[in-house]
Amino acid sequence: MLAARTCMIDEVLLRMAEEGIDALILRPSPDFRYLGGRGDGYLVVTMDGPPAVATGPLEAAALVPVSARRVGVDPEMRAGELFSLRVEAELVLASAVLAPLRLNRGPAEVSASEHAASAADAVLLMAREPAWFGATERAMARRLWAMMIEAGCEEVRSVLVAAGEHSAVPGHVPCDRVINPGDALLVSVCGRWGDHYAEVARVFAVAEPPEDFEAMYSVVLAAQRAAFDALRPGVPAAEAGRAAREVIEDSGYGHYAAERLGRGVGLGHDEGPWLAPGDPTVLAPGMTVCVEPAIYLPDLFGARVADVVVCTPTGARRLSGSSQSLHVLDH
Repeated sequence: MLAARTCMIDEVLLRMAEEGIDALILRPSPDFRYLGGRGDGYLVVTMDGPPAVATGPLEAAALVPVSARRVGVDPEMRAGELFSLRVEAELVLASAVLAPLRLNRGPAEVSASEHAASAADAVLLMAREPAWFGATERAMARRLWAMMIEAGCEEVRSVLVAAGEHSAVPGHVPCDRVINPGDALLVSVCGRWGDHYAEVARVFAVAEPPEDFEAMYSVVLAAQRAAFDALRPGVPAAEAGRAAREVIEDSGYGHYAAERLGRGVGLGHDEGPWLAPGDPTVLAPGMTVCVEPAIYLPDLFGARVADVVVCTPTGARRLSGSSQSLHVLDH
């Protein structure tokens, strides 16, 4: 269950020394996969030797040196697992060690992200074909879920289908609302292919777009382009987010903009860097980000577009390549 990534263990051990962390205990998670973990079990990293594997929390704790004073645990560790560890040490988050290392993705990881983004993109392209009139949000979400599995998705993280006024509700859960002509339709899929996550979101209109919808959607696209232009090496992540937000604020929709305009994706679906105020992370080649500006007008409609991009030495490159034009569904 362990495909050891010895080339990076030295970096991990160095970070552990800098943080004063004597051991790491990881459960199946993005951090687990980052260090080569496969399947179930627990991965234990210490300063004394190569990574070791254990079948349960008690076995993992037994691999931690008795002299350990600080132990980094997986951010996804469950309460029962934490209680079962029973180590005589301070427990801290392993992300203090691994999160900075995971920001720097090599060519193979970028290629995996591109595969994931292309797969998600393909699902949304296929989503244009089924009949939407008269179907419910829930039924279409189930159909998209099945399409993702058929596309080889290893884990379906989320499927969003939000029609009409529901498209203005962030985090809406598909329900039994019937999709009707004249509805704006927000559709997104997020899943994991080849160990890497990707999310793509597109906006459709059923038969015809609502009044004033196209003008608002053009602002969302302009905001995403502004973020793309700002995504280049040496630029703080917060600045790329600010570039997108300024476009929305200048249009008069600032009060209705999504709080977060982008976040990192890779082995995790929701990780740094964050295109939001306060993130000082300096962008570098290889970082992959889901750029996702949105505007939500309560009780009317909303629009969100999401694409995975990679920061390259010369700027941003979009990994999900389907058209962002407003697509009108005619059936």
